[in-house]
Amino acid sequence: MTNELGDIGFGYRPRAVYASDPARSRGRLFDEVESPTRTPFQRDRDRIIHSTAFRRLKHKTQVFVAHEGDHYRTRLTHSIEVAQIARALARALRGDEDLAEAVALVHDFGHTPFGHTGEEALNEKMAEWGGFDHNAQSLRVVTRLERRYAEFDGLNLTWETLEGLVKHNGPLTDAQGKGLKGPVPQAIRDYSQLQDLELDRFAGIEAQCAAIADDIAYNTHDIDDGLRSGFLTLDMLEGISLPGSILEGVRQRYPALDDVRTGHELMRRQITIMVEDVIVSTNANLARIKPDNAEAVRAAGETIVGFSAEMAALEKQLKAFLYKHLYRHSEVMRVRVDAERIVKDLFDVYFTDPRAMPDGWREGLDRAEDRIKARGVADFLAGMTDTYALKEHRRLFDHTPDLS
Repeated sequence: MTNELGDIGFGYRPRAVYASDPARSRGRLFDEVESPTRTPFQRDRDRIIHSTAFRRLKHKTQVFVAHEGDHYRTRLTHSIEVAQIARALARALRGDEDLAEAVALVHDFGHTPFGHTGEEALNEKMAEWGGFDHNAQSLRVVTRLERRYAEFDGLNLTWETLEGLVKHNGPLTDAQGKGLKGPVPQAIRDYSQLQDLELDRFAGIEAQCAAIADDIAYNTHDIDDGLRSGFLTLDMLEGISLPGSILEGVRQRYPALDDVRTGHELMRRQITIMVEDVIVSTNANLARIKPDNAEAVRAAGETIVGFSAEMAALEKQLKAFLYKHLYRHSEVMRVRVDAERIVKDLFDVYFTDPRAMPDGWREGLDRAEDRIKARGVADFLAGMTDTYALKEHRRLFDHTPDLS
């Protein structure tokens, strides 16, 4: 794009015909003057990175509670790794790298403290008022809860980024509006009334890159964290087809390599193999479907960016292994029980007496109907880091479980 600053080459580069074009973005809920130095998708990415919600991810659990060790992944480092892989895929497929990165960086904004344990606990507490869903909460964060700008609440992201955030794992409804996996969270339905996110269609190619990048990232780095914790060993991985075959090759080439470096070699090779499989498989899908614009990707009726059938089977086996030996390890489960108690305790205190919440959160909730009060408490709780949730529990209760 050329303007008074000259042709500064800031993102309007050649893309495939099926890619999302920032010059043709569907825009923002609140109109803004375009940046002279950034595309709309670059601007989205920058707003996401500068948000409070992004910084809070550094103390939110991925698998291991954030304070258990400095080297374990947190939601922040996980999101950065997902973004790196998403960019690599978008670049290879000639999509918009900046949009893929933005969706990857924002996809976990709605996660509670203590990972999926906190989400399950909060969903149980919110059952009477529509439940709790981290994807819907991510949308609430970027459209309502972030308060940084003078003219609007939220981050006022583009339609394409919001669509990718909500639908990166596929459509939410059928053509008649019926939820494909149960009722669609009210927050998503409400926003879609303001700016139609086309919940019955697939997301663009960039959001699909972010979704598969999420799988690649955690399937790999959770092994790394599992090895670091001692809950997993290299010998345990020998019987799992994907990492086992890679491990065999590493050991043949470097027979004297220590276990730590062997593990790192395994990780980087696994990421490479999975990324290259997605590129080959997706190019085959593109050649078969032949989408001639971004809307054709959304109307394809299937996910275009994905693993080959062989890799999908290997990934399914790996997920089952991780579920059994890492996510359901006795020590992880012990911490989960205590973390669940902390979230439920805090919800009960705040719901009973919103005055226990800080200024800026409690105003008016003590007089609000239960539905509004519960959602306000959930918003506050979901935004907490692990460390802040522990601090609040210690402030309000005589005994707080030790999660170390």
